[in-house]
Amino acid sequence: MTFSHAKRRSESVKDMTQGNPYSQIIAFALPIFLSQVFQQLYNTADTLIVGRFLGTNALAAVSSSGTLIFLLVSFFNGTSMGAGVVVSKYFGAKDNDKISRAIHTNIVFSLLCGVVLTLVGVFLTPTFLVWMKTDPDVLPEAIEYFRYFFLGSLAMIMYNACRGIMSALGDSKRPLYYLIFSSLLNVALDVLFVAGFGWGVWSAAVATVLSQAASVVLCLRHLLMKDQIYSVQLKKLRIDKAMLLEILRYGLPAGVQNSVIAFANTIVQTQINSFGKYATAAYGTHGKIEGFAFLPIVSFNMAISTFISQNLGAGLYDRVKQGARFGTVAAVLMAELVGVLCYIFAPQLIGLFDSNAEVIRLGTMQARTVSLFFFLLAYSHSIAAVCRGAGKAFVPMFIMLGVWCVLRICYIAYVSHTFGELSYIYWAYPITWAISSVMYLIYYLKGDWIHGFD
Repeated sequence: MTFSHAKRRSESVKDMTQGNPYSQIIAFALPIFLSQVFQQLYNTADTLIVGRFLGTNALAAVSSSGTLIFLLVSFFNGTSMGAGVVVSKYFGAKDNDKISRAIHTNIVFSLLCGVVLTLVGVFLTPTFLVWMKTDPDVLPEAIEYFRYFFLGSLAMIMYNACRGIMSALGDSKRPLYYLIFSSLLNVALDVLFVAGFGWGVWSAAVATVLSQAASVVLCLRHLLMKDQIYSVQLKKLRIDKAMLLEILRYGLPAGVQNSVIAFANTIVQTQINSFGKYATAAYGTHGKIEGFAFLPIVSFNMAISTFISQNLGAGLYDRVKQGARFGTVAAVLMAELVGVLCYIFAPQLIGLFDSNAEVIRLGTMQARTVSLFFFLLAYSHSIAAVCRGAGKAFVPMFIMLGVWCVLRICYIAYVSHTFGELSYIYWAYPITWAISSVMYLIYYLKGDWIHGFD
């Protein structure tokens, strides 16, 4: 069944195979950028409000295992990326039946993943936190926070799945509207629960869970609309084996890639936790600030992947190359701009979260070690997005596995044993970003990525 048999195209669906590629990428990336800003703000709200109202111990509890969340969530988010690639490809190829099968399969699979993640997170949180050398002073609050957080895993996975479906069809505006609403709700609930009611650190996690659930309700309400290309029908909710295998073909490497990066970062977090609660609080606080550098990276990466998948599905190879070059340059320039601002204003930004002098000193040290190298981070992620959009998801998986996981862990083990200083640990990031960027550049120039779907 092709688009000629479809009743009509939805106004929210955007065909990126026609028109000026540069303006289309910008128009697609801008709403994603704004949505990422709001998402980062409500992620930061937990840390900021907790640090200000509950003190350094509570801040360290929230910060103690941010990488743990990323580790457990990233694999499932990778499968959503795979579904997005499949949907975009068939949208470009004008195959409406396969779009529907991919969407329904992805929703059912995401539901199952959400249930699994909830059980793993809730029951194994204490084990993970002890394994990560969390300071005993903050361990009880950390367990509370992360257990409540993982109770909302289903909402988190489902939101990413729904957003991925809409983005794959060129609709980046509705996810923005839904995320703005949930972000404002999260901040309001944080203030109410922590500052108003005086509840503990666990209430910040509850606020996040409730706001994520609200965004999922809005997404599903839109996807359940009738007579649209993306219409979700309850009677069609089943796993199509062939479609699931195709989704996993593109999504599994992305999931593994995300997981190995997260695993390496968890090792880094573990080493930093061993330096005490001030180091933990500083590392977590810097992570929130560094998250703003990811905003243009994520925005243009999603635009790149969708643009490339749709246009390769339509066989427009020259147009694909134009979009890949433009999206990569834009992401690199914007990420480096954020990096320069982080370098200059690091003490003031860290001080917003915690006024403790040692936390500010350590957070500033990390910011001024890594922030000027954000352009390398952006380049690596952008070429990885090009590969995923072209169906070459195994390439970034192997590069990230070798460099951002194995090499990074070896470096951390060496400097921790040899020098035992935090400053050397911070350098793990710029060094591995630089090596992966060189490898991606070689592959982009020499590899036949553009025929990935073939």
